Amino acid sequence: MFTSKEEKKVAEELTTSTNTIGKGTTLQGNIEAYGNIRVEGKVAGNLTTKSKVVLGQSSVVDGDIMAQNGEIEGEVKGKIEVSEILTLKPTAIVHGNIVTNKLIVESGAKFNGGCKMGVSLKEIKIGGNGQEQGILKEAKVV
Repeated sequence: MFTSKEEKKVAEELTTSTNTIGKGTTLQGNIEAYGNIRVEGKVAGNLTTKSKVVLGQSSVVDGDIMAQNGEIEGEVKGKIEVSEILTLKPTAIVHGNIVTNKLIVESGAKFNGGCKMGVSLKEIKIGGNGQEQGILKEAKVV
């Protein structure tokens, strides 16, 4: 059986990992991870992480995003839920509602939708049966 020290170490390793969808890559499906997610390509599906999501300038996400923190430079078509700080960079284009604790909108960012700020979000759930690792479900690279 795992000791609490071992469990803490495993949880720390999961949240410090980084997952990258590179420029020129198209992914269809939902992504769930404990660690950071960086997208430079296109994702048709939902992104969920207990850490940070970063969307680069060339990124396009057609789906909902749920994360602890977020930084958007690309385009999102869907709802964004961030439990701490969401930053919309000058090249960001968001078509959908935002729910976050704190929002930073830099000059030039485009946002079309409603916004709720200062709200505490529900806990971000990863995996259907409490698994202790990041999951890439029903995804295929095109």
